[in-house]
Amino acid sequence: MREKDSYIRALLAELSMNDSEQAFEALFHLYADRILRYVQLFVKSREATEELTEDIFIVVWTQREKIMDVQDFNAWIYGVARFKALKLLRIHQPEYLSIDDVPIDLFASTQTTPEDDCISKEMAMTANRAIERLSPKVKMAFKLVREDGMKYKEAAEHLGISVKTLETHIAAATKAIAKAIRRE
Repeated sequence: MREKDSYIRALLAELSMNDSEQAFEALFHLYADRILRYVQLFVKSREATEELTEDIFIVVWTQREKIMDVQDFNAWIYGVARFKALKLLRIHQPEYLSIDDVPIDLFASTQTTPEDDCISKEMAMTANRAIERLSPKVKMAFKLVREDGMKYKEAAEHLGISVKTLETHIAAATKAIAKAIRRE
């Protein structure tokens, strides 16, 4: 188990057994930005995405006594986010965009190092344009694995596809991006 996974399990145990607001706050800080970006794939309105993100963490708080039964918290919280976003879309369908209409920025959540700074702005724009041209399923698979750092198994379960299919999606996305960059 990775160190981060151990830390998350410890926070969940503290939250579950002691109703720890500090553990809840730490989980919020670990996940809020990623969940917000994920919800933005479904929902256009910044206000609505912020509200949904808060609702998702309300679910974490209200389910705190049962949260230790969750085997994979990362997959669980993304599942809650997806459910809430899709539920909102069903209610207010005309007001929100589909995933096809929402741009994904490959470099949105990265922290730059000196090596990263060497990547030209043009190359980043080329890569982002290539990502935008991907099919919705391939785009979502790429985002979950490459941007959000989900494990292949988690992402496959989340998307309701096999790991092999996910690998095919990631390979297709990588190939399309590389081809676009080579053309530039």
